[in-house]
Amino acid sequence: MGRSKKGAARRQAAEAVVEKVDGGLAELLPDRDRARAWTLLVDGAPQSHVDLDDPAHLSFEYQRRLGHVIDLVAPPARAVHAVHLGGGAFTLARYVAATRPRSTQQVVERDAALVQLVRRELPLDPNARIRVRSVDAREGLAKVPEGWADLVIADVFSAARTPAHLTSTEFLMEVRRVVKPGGFYAANLADGPPLAHLRGQIATAAAVFPELALVADPTVLRGKRFGNAVLVASDQPLPIAELTRRAASDPHPGRVEHGKALTDFTGGAVPVTDAAAIASPAPPPSAFR
Repeated sequence: MGRSKKGAARRQAAEAVVEKVDGGLAELLPDRDRARAWTLLVDGAPQSHVDLDDPAHLSFEYQRRLGHVIDLVAPPARAVHAVHLGGGAFTLARYVAATRPRSTQQVVERDAALVQLVRRELPLDPNARIRVRSVDAREGLAKVPEGWADLVIADVFSAARTPAHLTSTEFLMEVRRVVKPGGFYAANLADGPPLAHLRGQIATAAAVFPELALVADPTVLRGKRFGNAVLVASDQPLPIAELTRRAASDPHPGRVEHGKALTDFTGGAVPVTDAAAIASPAPPPSAFR
């Protein structure tokens, strides 16, 4: 039986798919509530959730918040140019393709074995304009033309940590080169008490972009638990009111911080440079229970 037939049989039987990839042990687990939906885990850490029948469905909390950013980057249904640093199961690229047909997208996912697994088991729409490059995120970003992207999304984790070289002002200067005027940069950040990494990332973004907002669960912002926060940046004013409304209407409502409140939240943190950058903190064992 060929690979495509094996993949179809697995999906039909809704069996878990487990394979070794470059970044560890990948698992595709069927969603018992959705016929053709799957969750991707790597070394036990949830990475993506995909519904092949409804690619506009975003299950993970942080992905819904990134979906709000996608929806606000341009008028509804308008095609965009998007760069995704970190691919996972291509959830957000699928979302863009479903909600904004004719969009042109580049996905940069270093883990070539993971890309092959996802392409085989959860194939992309062949009509979607999605190009996938299996290179380092910063290397792939350097190949994107200046001012090409309406949106750059960073969602890169290795062993559940954001690599150090994707946390610096030098990295964000390259992001700003790629983002067209009025475009957005959005990053999925993960941190827990005392939130030193998150505060440093806000200070770093503020050194490169004049307009910032942060969306997160209030308990994460208060340093009560480890969790995700979505940082949004632009060279022009962000749609704060609409972002706030959308985040508040989520199943797990998020809070939006911006302006002076966000500056105060950083608590005097300084921008991170390549020379001083370190990876984001590892999540505690309880984070994925």
